[in-house]
Amino acid sequence: MNQARELKQKFRSLYGGGDARVYRAPGRVNLIGEHTDYNDGFVMPAAIDFSTWAAVAPRDDRQVVIHSENFSEMAGFDLDERDPVARRHWSDYARGVALALEQAGYRLRGANLLIRGEVPLGAGLSSSAAVEVAVGYALLEGGGFRVDRVELAKLCQRAEGEFVGTRCGIMDQFISCNGRAGHALLLDCRSLAYQPQPLSDDVRLAICNTMVKHELAGGEYNTRRAECEAGVGHLARKLPGARALRDVTMAELEAHGNELPEAVYRRCRHVIGETARAVRAAAALEHGDLTAFGRLMAESHRSLRDDYEVSCEELDLMVELAGEVEGVYGARMTGGGFGGCTINLVRAENVERFKRAVAQGYERATGRSPEIYVCAAAGGAERVD
Repeated sequence: MNQARELKQKFRSLYGGGDARVYRAPGRVNLIGEHTDYNDGFVMPAAIDFSTWAAVAPRDDRQVVIHSENFSEMAGFDLDERDPVARRHWSDYARGVALALEQAGYRLRGANLLIRGEVPLGAGLSSSAAVEVAVGYALLEGGGFRVDRVELAKLCQRAEGEFVGTRCGIMDQFISCNGRAGHALLLDCRSLAYQPQPLSDDVRLAICNTMVKHELAGGEYNTRRAECEAGVGHLARKLPGARALRDVTMAELEAHGNELPEAVYRRCRHVIGETARAVRAAAALEHGDLTAFGRLMAESHRSLRDDYEVSCEELDLMVELAGEVEGVYGARMTGGGFGGCTINLVRAENVERFKRAVAQGYERATGRSPEIYVCAAAGGAERVD
């Protein structure tokens, strides 16, 4: 039985009938360009074939009722509630999206929803954006509105930043809305222009989950963002055209950044270098040069570890183990950091050897058994019937 049919049956059982529509929105992995999105830089994500699924049917009132399979729990809210406040609950992501849509002028209908999430939680694969986009897409179509994918991405980003409280960039929601099967996207986070970059048929995206997420992750993300803002604020006084770190070259940082605190200087150095690496990585893919792409992934990981300081022992170990396996073009941490996953470009014929070697080496060193997902680049959000 396929996912859509199964979800429809469970929806009828849960809500006592009703013909639900089914939507899916994918998680993502970022191949290169980490922590550049909120600095107006370039990123290169791919949507993955792990999704959040939402079955939805309209109601006659303005109530939204959501059952989460993952949490075995039901939650709800009133679209007419005045001054809603986040509750630090899984339902905040859906509630925040509904609020952002209403504030943008969409008069939504109430709805019953059933949500099933396949994107591993806490792995840095953007399970939150997948929930936001799946729910937003479902509520818009349920209200009779045409879905503008770029606008939906922006509103989902606003929901996570202003309601949930994570000041994320646009990348996660954008790729969940606009992913293309068989491709990564080089995304300009300022203009939102993007170029699909084909991924070779003989390479696989192997994602290695360290199975750890260190507690400081959330707070440190917002700290890094504040450090970047402090850096560009100082540099803009020397470089009047600089609105974000995207506008600063490495030579300009070296010339004008000597008064910055050391930590802020290194954060800027990472972002400026990483933005350039993403552009060079796109050129490498265009020329089919996966070896060059892999070298850029290695540079990216070192910069994230040493300058941005968002890696951890487990991520570094995963990257080191991957580098010892034949057929691995490149490996790096992906996502916010402090745990979560690495992304590895692996020749298809070497995938099984890669999985065995990394899993065994990681378990010997840490006592933890990792999860390894071999993914394809998937399409973006859609209705599935």
